[in-house]
Amino acid sequence: MSIITLTTDYGLKDHFVGALKGKLLSEYSEATIIDISHNIDPFNVAEAAYIIGAAYSGFPKGTVHLIGVDIELSRDNQHIAMQWNDQYFICADNGILSMLIQKIVPQKLVTITIHDRLPAEATDLDVFVKVACHLAKGGLLNVIGKEITAIKEVTELQALASDTQIKGYVIYIDHFGNAVTNISKKTFLETGKNRPYEIKFKNQTIKTILPRYSDIVISDKYTWKDYEGEKLAIFNEAGFLEIAIFRSNPETVGSASSLLGLQYRDLVTIDFKN
Repeated sequence: MSIITLTTDYGLKDHFVGALKGKLLSEYSEATIIDISHNIDPFNVAEAAYIIGAAYSGFPKGTVHLIGVDIELSRDNQHIAMQWNDQYFICADNGILSMLIQKIVPQKLVTITIHDRLPAEATDLDVFVKVACHLAKGGLLNVIGKEITAIKEVTELQALASDTQIKGYVIYIDHFGNAVTNISKKTFLETGKNRPYEIKFKNQTIKTILPRYSDIVISDKYTWKDYEGEKLAIFNEAGFLEIAIFRSNPETVGSASSLLGLQYRDLVTIDFKN
């Protein structure tokens, strides 16, 4: 089974996602196409990087991930393909893949060079479709590109750590209104060294990071209902600090975004005590 995933900022109102799937199936009818998300904020490479970084591990080796965010080809925004952890990623060189290469060194990186082999009217998306299907069929990267050794980084995906503090900020608001930060569990453990800490944001403080959402319930005398609306912090499945409201519902109980005022790029710090 050849899997091609799609992550874009195209939304679902227009024809773009359907047309993209049609092009992929026209090129490779046996491909299995899976949507990761089409609701990335327009041109938001930090959000796209978080989403693909959180999702890729659920897919088998050989999966091809097509990332359609800010893909217009220019001198400063080349098209690239990467083999990483036995999966493939196709996107523009705009920093989207920098979250992944913080964890594992790529097996191979190429700048895509097939543009002149396609019809003059071919779009940037047509290039991605051609490359995705080539790789899904078992094709090699060096057939469609020239090997490179480095890609652009999105510096905002990297929290800043000192001896006494980690400084990060919100990079994503999820469906439940939870605020995901760029502070990783790895950075927290390496910096904190088991010291007491306080998480600070928007004049709010949290002193404990819970293993799970439900661990906020600490008394048998009260039900989950009694804890609804309480703020909490956890490290989510992707390994990043998340500020949440227990059993949040943006339309009823409220969320970290609506109740705590947390939005994209808002500052979140962790202060450690000596």
